Amino acid sequence: MALELRHLRYLLAVADHGSFTRAAEELHISQPTLSQQIKQLERALGTQLLDRTGRTVRLTDAGEAYTHHARSALRDLAAAERAVHDVQNLSRGHLRLAVTPTFTAYLVGPLTAELHTRHPGITLIVRETSQDRIEAGLLADEFDLGIAFHGPHLPGITATALFTETLTLVTGTHHPTADRPGPLPAPELADRQLALLSGDFATRSHIDAYLRHHRVSPRITVEANSIQALTEVVQRTPLATVLPDAITHDHPRLTPIPLDPAFPTRTVTLLHRTDAYQSAAARAFTHLTHDLVRTRGYTPAS
Repeated sequence: MALELRHLRYLLAVADHGSFTRAAEELHISQPTLSQQIKQLERALGTQLLDRTGRTVRLTDAGEAYTHHARSALRDLAAAERAVHDVQNLSRGHLRLAVTPTFTAYLVGPLTAELHTRHPGITLIVRETSQDRIEAGLLADEFDLGIAFHGPHLPGITATALFTETLTLVTGTHHPTADRPGPLPAPELADRQLALLSGDFATRSHIDAYLRHHRVSPRITVEANSIQALTEVVQRTPLATVLPDAITHDHPRLTPIPLDPAFPTRTVTLLHRTDAYQSAAARAFTHLTHDLVRTRGYTPAS
């Protein structure tokens, strides 16, 4: 029997779901048909790939080894198909970008505008997710590029430094300390009521580490998983927050308050899978990202 791509996809679906029923539903075929196709594959290979004796269907040792290569083959095939359809003049194209959440507040908008201006035929798909999921998605060929912070990174991920991000205390322009001369000493944060990002943000971990280091325990009155929510709260209340200083540049109703000592800086990086095919769209986006970083005056990464 000649193996076909559908046999690989069928096997992976059963392995992922642990069930012929759920896999058949996802594949939009009947369960008997799916079972028959898997048995054909096993006969062709001369080995059992699935253990059907338990409550859930599991891969045998041979199945584990085979599916590892099957996933890799399908991933490489998808990359090959994109390469065939890649248009070097960028009259059309497709780019999958993943970013950690804070970048949607100040970087994704300008990047998208610049991409649309230069290459309006390119379709951009943006996903906001955590850094570990970005790197796993790059390795699984779910994304073409990612924007996140400097490592450590997973093996197989290449990171290119873009710029240095600085966090700062932020208040509304009406706040009594908005016109304060000089930096605010870190211990005085203990007297402040803060609205901060929730713990699932890498930025919150960075803030908490700073507060612990300086033995400061502020009153955290509001936690939010949205930067837009924080900026709205701070503009309308006496609360302060901590955000990347680039965000305040685009919000005239927000005022940065320097701290002494300042928050440690973080290096923002552009990520891609080391051995991935780089489409014309990905290469163009990489170039315009570096151009935009320079023109907007972001601090170069050291």
